[in-house]
Amino acid sequence: MSDIPAPIDPTKTDAWAALQKHYDELNAEGISLKKWFADDPTRVDRYSFDVNDLHFDLSKNLVDDKALELLVQLAREVKVEERRDAMYKGVHINTTEDRAVLHTALRRPASEKGTLIVDGQDVVADVHEVLDRMYAFAERVRSGEWKGVTGKRIEHVMSIGIGGSDLGPVMIYEALKPYADAGIDCRYTSNIDPNDMAEKVKGLDPETTLVIIVSKTFTTLETLTNAREAKTWLLDTLQKQGAIDGSDESKAEAIRKHFVAVSTNLKLVEEFGIDPENAFGFWSWVGGRYSVDSAVGLSLIIAFGPKRFEELLSGFHDMDVYFQDTPLEKNVVALMGMINVWYNNFFGFDTHAVLPYDQYLHRFPAYLQQLTMESNGKSTRWDGTPVTCATGEIFWGEPGTNGQHAFYQLIHQGTHKVPADFIAFVNTPNPTKDGDQDVHELFLGNFLAQTKALAFGKTADEVRAEGTAEWMVPARVFEGNRPTTSILGEALTPHALGELIALYEHITFVEGTVWGLDSYDQWGVELGKQLAKQITPAFHDDAALAEQDASTKALIAYYRAHRE
Repeated sequence: MSDIPAPIDPTKTDAWAALQKHYDELNAEGISLKKWFADDPTRVDRYSFDVNDLHFDLSKNLVDDKALELLVQLAREVKVEERRDAMYKGVHINTTEDRAVLHTALRRPASEKGTLIVDGQDVVADVHEVLDRMYAFAERVRSGEWKGVTGKRIEHVMSIGIGGSDLGPVMIYEALKPYADAGIDCRYTSNIDPNDMAEKVKGLDPETTLVIIVSKTFTTLETLTNAREAKTWLLDTLQKQGAIDGSDESKAEAIRKHFVAVSTNLKLVEEFGIDPENAFGFWSWVGGRYSVDSAVGLSLIIAFGPKRFEELLSGFHDMDVYFQDTPLEKNVVALMGMINVWYNNFFGFDTHAVLPYDQYLHRFPAYLQQLTMESNGKSTRWDGTPVTCATGEIFWGEPGTNGQHAFYQLIHQGTHKVPADFIAFVNTPNPTKDGDQDVHELFLGNFLAQTKALAFGKTADEVRAEGTAEWMVPARVFEGNRPTTSILGEALTPHALGELIALYEHITFVEGTVWGLDSYDQWGVELGKQLAKQITPAFHDDAALAEQDASTKALIAYYRAHRE
């Protein structure tokens, strides 16, 4: 901690005061995107950016040139660039855990071995040693060389994890399904609810199933509980099928053939019955929600192959390089982060929607919920002092036209203004036509229509011109000036997906730096875990029940009375 400068209070900077003044002036004049577009024919060009596979249009945001200039000034006054560079170098910017923050090292190419030495370790060399082992293992599974206990090839993978050990792999597996080429189906189990495991094993043949247990410490309550359930299911079913005889030796062999681990606790891995040679580790400088491109992604390498995973890593890395090398004024990553600060701290917009117009990205909003809210949902700064302004956006969203028939009503006409990121791709892996209508173009027409409607709205006079009865006119008016960012890519490839994920990782970093947060710890999840251990015995132990508060006692009493 002694080497990390104290956070700079953003509210005490010159830029903050200037932003507040500018915000007041804009509101006094009346913000009108329709007028801004009419008065400035170059607005779209100036506010558009191209980064490799992705095109960004920020023009429908509630910013003008002065606002952007002041936001960049604020970023510099709180030293976003210096903290970014410190992160990339392996400085221990995770102060509460005294750790480096090096998820960017997970995607550095092998050619950079020897260029990043942190705490005495050649970080890039360590990363590629594990990657090479993962690639070799995955190829054995994909080719059929790795076989189950009865000699059958693997057709199903069940990955057991929770939080970052689950959300990332699930999201990417769903996003890149068109690239799955080995005939291997992946299922992901995370919830400790027995219903999750029960549904995930339905239809699975244990003789052709490989289970990956993803837990860095191999002590995570939910993951190890589910791992033991999976072990019981696999052994019992194999014995019922006559695949093993039920002897200790046959059970041990089945575990060795059907279980591998992503963990660094080789002692507990071995005690579980897994050969430590089949354990793949990652490091303390990788936070769970930043770990999908580490060994946590082993199931993805099995499903898509090393080549596609390398393309994913390359996308991550290209966005890392862009964020590091591009001046803030032209850096769309930094600008998006600072615009979010503008909305959160000056407009008071406390939620943020991510709306992917691509069904394959249906788990992307859920992934971003953890990334952003676990990182920046905090009220204490990295030096232990209280925050000085509102922090953390509430991220949420759903894909495509489904959302239009659900919550878009609130976004268009509600009293809450919700900045939104719309994400779409020019090409689809599943082109089709409805008669003469290209269905993908119909889909993208909705994407474009929504951002246009949110920005420019519909006036009372326009509604009246349609012949609407006067009393109904107010209900059909759209105020407009609802801010959106459009992100349009060529296609949802592994490379483009890596860029998208890294984009939001760095947006989260920018916001956290402005607010003075350690975006890489997550102490907020600990208290509930501790209390759960104390409360669980109270279902059957009266002494433990007596120690609970009145509400908890009453709820457990209800449970006892109704449990069959």
